[in-house]
Amino acid sequence: MAVEHNIRSNFVFAPPEDNTSAWQASVETFKDALERAFPEAFMEMSTSSLRNAPVLDFEIEVAPEVFVTGTAAMPASDYAHISLIDVTADEAALFAQWLRDSYVPSPVSVRFLSSFVMENGDEAPWPLPATGDAAAIEAVMRDHLTAAGAA
Repeated sequence: MAVEHNIRSNFVFAPPEDNTSAWQASVETFKDALERAFPEAFMEMSTSSLRNAPVLDFEIEVAPEVFVTGTAAMPASDYAHISLIDVTADEAALFAQWLRDSYVPSPVSVRFLSSFVMENGDEAPWPLPATGDAAAIEAVMRDHLTAAGAA
């Protein structure tokens, strides 16, 4: 089965499964990092009904005229995830490069999964490439989507 070139999906980014506290993140530090990197960002704090913990909803312009919307939940040092909503692989890759290179403490500490892949029965996260630009990350994300589409 061929995967549509610009399929839209939700993408989730999280620390490595074997070191869930690798990011040492909080919603506050993530919000501060977004404000520094994306001064025009829209951000709104709320409380997760599932975990009774703060979450940050955001919309940022990752490239000229390219906006992504997401949610960050980091209620404890051993639990963190950032979700992007209804994005293409190229849009997600722009955000992922910033996340890897500017926020998380180690470039090997990010894994990702898409709702498209999960809907096709695979819930195994993929590691984000530790090096490379947004185009290299996009290629891995497209491989991720294609692997699920072929399954």
